[in-house]
Amino acid sequence: MRRVLVVGASVAGLTAAEELRRKGFDGELWIVGDEPHLPYDRPPLSKQAMLGPWGIEQARLRTRDELDSLDANWLLGRRAVALRTSAGVVQLDDGREIGWDGLVIATGVSSRPLPGMTEGDPRNVYPLRTIDDACRLRVALASASRVVIVGGGLIGMEVAAAASVGGVEVVVVEALSVPLKRAVGAEVGERVKQLHEQRGVELRLSLGVAALEVQRGMARSVVLTDGSVEQADAVVVAIGSVPNTDWLAESGLYVADGVVCNEHCLAGPGVVAAGDVARVWQPALGRSVRFEHRTNAAEQGAAAARSLLGERTPFAPVPYFWTEQFDVRIRAYGLVHPATTTRIVPDPARDDRFTAEFFEDKDLVGGLTWNDAKGALAIRRRLASSPRWSTRSEARAESVGASQ
Repeated sequence: MRRVLVVGASVAGLTAAEELRRKGFDGELWIVGDEPHLPYDRPPLSKQAMLGPWGIEQARLRTRDELDSLDANWLLGRRAVALRTSAGVVQLDDGREIGWDGLVIATGVSSRPLPGMTEGDPRNVYPLRTIDDACRLRVALASASRVVIVGGGLIGMEVAAAASVGGVEVVVVEALSVPLKRAVGAEVGERVKQLHEQRGVELRLSLGVAALEVQRGMARSVVLTDGSVEQADAVVVAIGSVPNTDWLAESGLYVADGVVCNEHCLAGPGVVAAGDVARVWQPALGRSVRFEHRTNAAEQGAAAARSLLGERTPFAPVPYFWTEQFDVRIRAYGLVHPATTTRIVPDPARDDRFTAEFFEDKDLVGGLTWNDAKGALAIRRRLASSPRWSTRSEARAESVGASQ
């Protein structure tokens, strides 16, 4: 390969570029990003960025000198609109076409909008995916008395905690019976519910949004599906994400809730994918999985780069994510979701600390700790040595990659 094109300038794309150079790739390296900013970290956007002065400089993933050492051609503020795989060409939104010998797809995800809502209308309805989103929302929260957050997932509940700490009255509207149910299951979700209610957050559960009542371009209230109305100075939309794959519609790659890859992150000849947009075959699980976690993006970006260079080691780490809400830190490893069976293990010494174990067919597949750093290390070691996660079979995704 003489030219590698990385589409996506966040964690996965950056770590892929760094790994290419570390492994000795000395050809042309191009990095395209749809935001005008150099790579920055996203997890703080719903945490530190909501609590006080915090901007792009604090979020930088690398210094300018470190980025310069990559000897890369950066095309920022440009969006990929089409991929012609057979020709080895990516077309950008300014009409430019970039040829490639190797391609890294790391385009991430976009916030899922409320049905019928267009970007920027109403003006006080805020998604939270980029640092510009975070800056706009922080300004809004500084003058808001009451905010309605639609969605009780990780981002929604982190913003709820930060806004509540900042003195804003917070209402969370969630379609499921407890917050974080999709992420950590009902049992842990119930603990999250109690935590927020104890801190004054109002939770409107098992409800959705029927309409926004708009006056002069601003949402003044949120009408819920039970007919009740919640007044709002600002509305935060945190109802999930959509993989950024529209530009791949005519590419010939297999796209199904993400770019489908084999266990080596290969999506097609000379094409790899990494990060939130990638659905990668997991030999340990026997299925393809797409993880939207910071740690996964970094590890997968590096693995995808090695695969592009010809290394064929299955990418099968133990997934990890964490969240901070009020004075609680939750760390989760492996699979922690409603399809698993959950067992809560209290800490006999402290009632503000516990471990949750998650099982599939009696196999330990995940673990979560609540304010317990030592317990997190223990559960991670157990998972790393468990039959499910220590498996390194050569199983292949049926849909792609069998001959690559």
